[in-house]
Amino acid sequence: MLFPSRFLASPAGKWLGFVTAIWVQAISGNNYTFSNYSGALKSLMELSQTQLNNLSVAKDVGKAFGLLSGLASDRLPTSAILIVGALEGLIGYGVQWLVVSQRISPLPYWQMCIFMCMGGNSTTWMNTAVLVTCMRNFTKNRGPVSGILKGYVGLSTAIFTDLCTALFSSNPSKFLFMLAVVPAVICLIATLFLNETPPASTLPEIKQEAKFFHVFDLIAVFVAIYLLAFDMSGKHGHALSLIFSVGLLFLLAFPLCVPMYTLLFKRNSHHDLEQEIKEPLLAQVGPIAKPEMQNSNGAGIKVEDVAVKRQPLIGEDHTIFEMIKTLEFWILFVSFLCGVGTGMCVMNNMAQMGLALGYYDVSIFVSLTSIWGFFGRIVSGLVSEYYIGKSATPRPLWNAASEILLALGFISMASALPASFHIGSSLVGMGYGVLLTITVPVASELFGLKYYGLLYNILILNLPLGSFLFSGLLAGIVYDSEATVSPSGGGTTCVGSHCYMLVFVVMAVACMFGLAMDVLLAFRTKHVYAKICESKKPQ
Repeated sequence: MLFPSRFLASPAGKWLGFVTAIWVQAISGNNYTFSNYSGALKSLMELSQTQLNNLSVAKDVGKAFGLLSGLASDRLPTSAILIVGALEGLIGYGVQWLVVSQRISPLPYWQMCIFMCMGGNSTTWMNTAVLVTCMRNFTKNRGPVSGILKGYVGLSTAIFTDLCTALFSSNPSKFLFMLAVVPAVICLIATLFLNETPPASTLPEIKQEAKFFHVFDLIAVFVAIYLLAFDMSGKHGHALSLIFSVGLLFLLAFPLCVPMYTLLFKRNSHHDLEQEIKEPLLAQVGPIAKPEMQNSNGAGIKVEDVAVKRQPLIGEDHTIFEMIKTLEFWILFVSFLCGVGTGMCVMNNMAQMGLALGYYDVSIFVSLTSIWGFFGRIVSGLVSEYYIGKSATPRPLWNAASEILLALGFISMASALPASFHIGSSLVGMGYGVLLTITVPVASELFGLKYYGLLYNILILNLPLGSFLFSGLLAGIVYDSEATVSPSGGGTTCVGSHCYMLVFVVMAVACMFGLAMDVLLAFRTKHVYAKICESKKPQ
């Protein structure tokens, strides 16, 4: 080991690990950049549009294999999970780079599907390693942790795209080279510093964590504004592009100020390295009374003498089988499906939706969805954590609020009024960002952290499932039923608000159902958040 375990377990080492986690998340959005190089693949492989779309599906199917990373996260160290993600991404995107750069001949279609799937699956290993480790390291500030990390995932697409635009004039071959190499290098760096450490146990430590997370939030906001300014300012010369790239790299490195400050100016006492770090969120206050049972002769038998396995309470560590037996899990699963499924439908069909409403360039809507999604992630993490400590507000209520934002966005789009698509895409982006961020800590608070890697990836199954239900089935069937054959012979097209009106209405209704599920979950888990609130108060 290059760095002594004592340093890695110190406050400076712990925060340095979190900074590398931010860097991993800042390059984990490569799965959303397909449009930046899909044209080159289509041309070189001589694909039809349907074949190209199926390549994109193969990429998304990779997320369904995230269960493997979830299983591995409960058995392997963080460094091993990161290495698997790095190697898988290097191979998956590396082969695509070899094809697009014409260093090798195009592979058979089925082989390209496999490598696309590998590239898509690589991010599940990175995300699992980062989220599981950081949730365990910062158990008292899970909302801000989720908001910051998920926020950088939301910015990662813009980071890759803008750097490639500034440095390589959006060359698809060089873009794929970045996707293959940069995440692998960052993950290898993170293996040196990101590991599980004892969480904060005293009130001063918890408050200090919260202050540092505010610093990380501010830096993330500056990064978002910096990227937005570059995107909105039009074409740039070579010199200005280089200056932008240097400035962006500086902003991405700036979070290092927190571990440096901790190392130079703070002398907090270290935790006991032998402390168990996988305790359930709601530890038992005292020993559970063990009542006596009667045997057939009437003699007393202590429960401790009999192996009795009870179903854990909500807030304690659950195995996967114990979790799926709970009503709370299925309420969370269904509500999450209603939100992310409908949100992904808009993101997957943004071009066709915009065209139906008369917008031939939908880049502004993609940008609005991304930027407002980032702010939804950052703000929801902070606000939900604040209100848990202040009034024990159950975190699922913020998921309910996100469902309202999504429903309002769909209604706005269905209205087809002037600027309604601008407003709708912004609301959908924000609601989707809130939902992704809040669900991460909610799952850990209700079912514990011991098996969190697998639990997280089970919930993520909602992404391909929701995309299939709302995008592949609902939107596809409705659009085809409303479309007419193009006079030019280019297939079926649909222009007008009627093309997606039914889709928007159905999705708004689905979000209202998700809202009801979230409110029910909040009611059923309010005792959990009351205990969390109590644990945050001075003793």
